Amino acid sequence: MALELKIGEFEPEYIGKMQFYLSVLDDTVRLPEEQPSIGIILCKSKDRLIVEYALKDATLPIGVSSYSVTPNVPIRLQGQLPSADQIASLLTGID
Repeated sequence: MALELKIGEFEPEYIGKMQFYLSVLDDTVRLPEEQPSIGIILCKSKDRLIVEYALKDATLPIGVSSYSVTPNVPIRLQGQLPSADQIASLLTGID
């Protein structure tokens, strides 16, 4: 699976880029017994009609969705996600 997070509105050219990523992923990473890779594009906003036209002739499985940002972690997820300090320590030494 390929997941791309965009900070703005959906653009039709994202589909072509995702098809490229999926082709590379399937040719270099996917095992013969695995199903074809899928792509998910998450955008801050999207126009449904533009997404439908952009996906109309796409040959690979790609989904587009929007997201919203919240300043607080929901109570039910607190304790399940790493803290900022834990993430920073995991990234130490990675170039």
